[in-house]
Amino acid sequence: MNQLGVRWTTDQVLALAPDAASRKAGSKLGGPGPWSGTGSSAGSENSDEGAVWGLCKGSGSKPYQTIVDIGGSAAGSNGPGYKCSCPSRKFPCKHALGLLLLWAGGDAQVPAGQSPPEWAEPWLAGRQKRAESQQTDASAAGSGGAAADPDAARRRAERRAQRITAGATELEQRLADLLRGGLAQAEQSGYGLWEETAARMVDAQAPGLAARVRELGAIPASGPGWPVRLLEACALLHLLDQGWLRRDALPDDLAATVRSRVGLPASDREPPVRDRWLVLAQYDTADGHLTTRRAWLHGTQSARTVLLLSYGAAGRAPALALPTGRTLDASVSAYPGAGALRAELGEQFAPAESDGIRPKGVDVTTGLAAYGTALAADPWLESWPVTLAEVIPTRDPDGHWQLADGEGKSALPLTAHAAASPGLWRLVAVSGGAPVTVFGECGPTGFRPLATWAEEAAEVISLC
Repeated sequence: MNQLGVRWTTDQVLALAPDAASRKAGSKLGGPGPWSGTGSSAGSENSDEGAVWGLCKGSGSKPYQTIVDIGGSAAGSNGPGYKCSCPSRKFPCKHALGLLLLWAGGDAQVPAGQSPPEWAEPWLAGRQKRAESQQTDASAAGSGGAAADPDAARRRAERRAQRITAGATELEQRLADLLRGGLAQAEQSGYGLWEETAARMVDAQAPGLAARVRELGAIPASGPGWPVRLLEACALLHLLDQGWLRRDALPDDLAATVRSRVGLPASDREPPVRDRWLVLAQYDTADGHLTTRRAWLHGTQSARTVLLLSYGAAGRAPALALPTGRTLDASVSAYPGAGALRAELGEQFAPAESDGIRPKGVDVTTGLAAYGTALAADPWLESWPVTLAEVIPTRDPDGHWQLADGEGKSALPLTAHAAASPGLWRLVAVSGGAPVTVFGECGPTGFRPLATWAEEAAEVISLC
C-alpha cells in the first residue's frame, strides 16, 4: 500500500534543506504562485512510486521540471530522491523544497492519485531499476558471491597498521615536545605547525588522528581559557595514540572503538535489525572540505538509538535525507565499538509514515549517568543521545539556559551553540513554561536539544 497519502509536515520538509539559505529560498516557493502541472502518485492504482512532481516558473522561458521520489519506488534506497532541471548543485534544491512544502499543504494544490507525466517517467524508472539491482546484488553477496583474496586483504591491512603505528609514534614525540616547551609555543607557532603534523598523519593513513591534530591547531585562537582546552585535547590524543599502540591488550569493543577513532573502516557490521525506526533528528556540519550529515534514529521495538552518517563534498549536500518525525520500516546494521551507536541504513520495506510512537524519556540524573557510562567506555565520545522527559527550558541565576526538571532539583546546561540558535526559541515556545520531552546530544560542554514534543502522541518538532 502506498503510504504517500500521509503527507509530511512543513517542519519535516524544511529539515531536509542542506543549509539555511536553501531553507529560506524553498519557503518562498512553497505557495501555488509559481507552480503548474503538480501532482502526486498517492493512491494511484497504476503507480507505486510515491512521487511528487510539478513545473516551477523561473527566470527563463521554460519552467523547471521538478520531481521528488519520497521513497516508494526505491525501497531500499537511502531516503528521498530529487530531480530538477535547474542548475543548482544542492540536494534538495529550492524548487524541490518548495514543491514538498506545496504538497504538505494538501490535495488542493498537489492532487493525489495521479500518473507521472512523461518527462518524469524515465527518471522514476531508472531509480526503480537501480533499487532492484541493489537488492539483487545484496542477495548475491549474502548467498556467497565471489570473495576477494583474503590473503591480499590481510597483507594490505598489515601494511596500513604499520604505517599508522609509525604515525602514532611520531605524534607521541611531537606531543611530548609541545609539553616540554610549554603550551605558549602553540600560540606562537600558529596553525602551520599543526597542519604539517596533520599531513604526516594523512601520509600514515590515519585520518582520525589527522582530524584531531587539526582541531589542536584551532584551539589557541578559540578565546580565553584556551590552554586548558588544548591540554585536554592533547591528553585525549595521547590516550588514543596509546590505545592504538597497545590495542592487542584491549577488550574487543574498546579495540574496535580505537580503530574507528584512528580512522580505520569498521570490519564487519552487526547483523541487520529490522525495526520501525523513528527519525528523531537530522542536521549538517561543514568544515570547508566536507559536509557531514548526522541522522539519529530510534527503534520503536528494539528501544535502540543509532546514528547514521553521510558525507558530501564541499558545496554538495550528502545523499542521505530522511524526514524528521517519520518512521521507517527498515533494517539497520550497527558498526562494532564500545557504544555501538554508528550504524548503516539497509533496506527500506515501505515509505516513511507517521505512527505517533515516541521514545520514553528519562530524568536529568539518569540521562547524565547514561552519558557517564558511555564516556567511560569511549573516552573520545563527542556526544551521547539522551531523551529527557518532563524538563523545562529556563535560565539559571547567571542567565545561562538550561533544561531543568519540573521540581527544579536538577538541571542540564545547554551548549553555547544551542543557547544562541533559533531552535532554542522554538523549544521555549513549545514548552510555554510547561514540561516537555526533549531529544538531544549530551556532551562535555552541555546538552544540545535536537527535537521536542509536548506529549507522547504529539508531532516531533525539529530544533536543528
